[in-house]
Amino acid sequence: MARKCYVTGLGTVSGNNRPHSLHVSKRTWKANLQKVRIKDEDGKIKRVYVSTRALRSGLVERA
Repeated sequence: MARKCYVTGLGTVSGNNRPHSLHVSKRTWKANLQKVRIKDEDGKIKRVYVSTRALRSGLVERA
């Protein structure tokens, strides 16, 4: 599964773990994606992955 929001394009972000000892190791933050049924521009029903931020802000019309 591609970890990318269908609406906003929000995806996985990478960065560093920085504990108190300042030892660096790589880590990733994954987007909170939900599989939902939406109506696209043509009015067709699709099942896609959408971030919870997009769902709460009303950027998508659920079917």
